[in-house]
Amino acid sequence: MSDFHEIRFPLDVSLGGRGGPERRTEIVTLGSNREARNARWAHSRRRYEAGYGVKSLTQLSQIIEFFEERRGRLYGFRWRDRADCASCAPGATPSPTDQPLGVGDGVRSAFQLVKTYGGAFSAYARDIVKPVAGTARVAVDGVEKVTPDVSVDVTTGMVTFAPGALPLAGAIVTAGFLFDVPVRFDTDFLEIDMHAFEAGAIPHIPIVEIIP
Repeated sequence: MSDFHEIRFPLDVSLGGRGGPERRTEIVTLGSNREARNARWAHSRRRYEAGYGVKSLTQLSQIIEFFEERRGRLYGFRWRDRADCASCAPGATPSPTDQPLGVGDGVRSAFQLVKTYGGAFSAYARDIVKPVAGTARVAVDGVEKVTPDVSVDVTTGMVTFAPGALPLAGAIVTAGFLFDVPVRFDTDFLEIDMHAFEAGAIPHIPIVEIIP
């Protein structure tokens, strides 16, 4: 992403924010009073409200500076979603066998980091494109691989195996990691009412996920 800055939104503010995944479903009520439902989006899109995390004038000034450097909606940035930022269960430590990435064929060298949700009925696989540097661990058939056999691009989430270390045919490639969400401001106008803020009002700072 050329219009993306590899910098994280102030962590102390984002961890106090609110938001989560959004989907777009079209529902038509038929003449029989039954419903026909259709997913308009193949992937969910996350939305956040950062204003809930702003508790001081220092933080507010920091967000204004961050907003100006991003030129409003022009440049994307990283966001830490406290509710969903790891390949493993909340509170656990990522392991190299957390998430399946694919199956080797002896030729394929690149695998995208993926997090899979559910599995009992209709699992959803989400591409992870902004892993946290130094946290990704990769394994082939349960055996962890390290540099120089494998590398992880923290700007794309692409796992690449060296020519002499390609996963053999049928080998299961897995990974564990921490990750950020690629987002942008969802407004070009950051309206700040100091009187309202000092009285306890929450500023409106909308954030929306960038779908790669």
